[in-house]
Amino acid sequence: MKNLFTDIQFTSSTLDRFYVRTSISKSLTDLGPNFNGKLLDAGCGEMPYKSTILNNFNVTEYVGLDLAGALEYNSSIKPDFEWDGVSMPFEDNTFDTVLATEVLEHCPYPSIFLSEVCRVLKPTGKMLFTVPFLWSLHEVPHDEHRYTPFALNRLFTEAGFKESTIKPLGGYDASLAVMLGLWITRHRGNRLQDKLLRRIVMPIIKKLINIDRPSTDYSEGSMYTGFYGFAEK
Repeated sequence: MKNLFTDIQFTSSTLDRFYVRTSISKSLTDLGPNFNGKLLDAGCGEMPYKSTILNNFNVTEYVGLDLAGALEYNSSIKPDFEWDGVSMPFEDNTFDTVLATEVLEHCPYPSIFLSEVCRVLKPTGKMLFTVPFLWSLHEVPHDEHRYTPFALNRLFTEAGFKESTIKPLGGYDASLAVMLGLWITRHRGNRLQDKLLRRIVMPIIKKLINIDRPSTDYSEGSMYTGFYGFAEK
């Protein structure tokens, strides 16, 4: 069975999710040199990136962690460990790498999560992350935040990380592509009369994705679909 996170196809039914999921996969490839040793997937969900991580990066062990009582995506897949949202069930300096894809926006108290990540990381270990900036409400009511790069830098510093690198997932053109996909798929729905409209919108979305070149200076008026990067302990 195809992994719809890493192998998603551009079709009329995936216009809302295609760019977001492919951009996350590309971000993990870009972060590849930072994957190392024993890895904790914090907020792992159904662990869609596990095989990609183990097969492509310098990771020797993968551990999945999720919040006790978290939304269940797949009843046949369980995390290796659960935590109570206060203290992760690991000793200090346990992991070389922590991965958190699309997790921070769901943390009501991100400082607790990041401080725990910093605690369980080994010295010079890295937390790799992605966060959305332009996205609809999801996993309601557990959708808490949207972050700017400035807020992320501050949160990482306050949690004890020495350095952080934050990159854009997509700029203005990708943002318009995402909004068109959300509009046609989630706002208008799957009504039969929208078939023609989807055919009209699809090439526009594809073109916008192909020409997107996000600004990296985070200047006034910039627009982004989300951010990715790493913070080093």
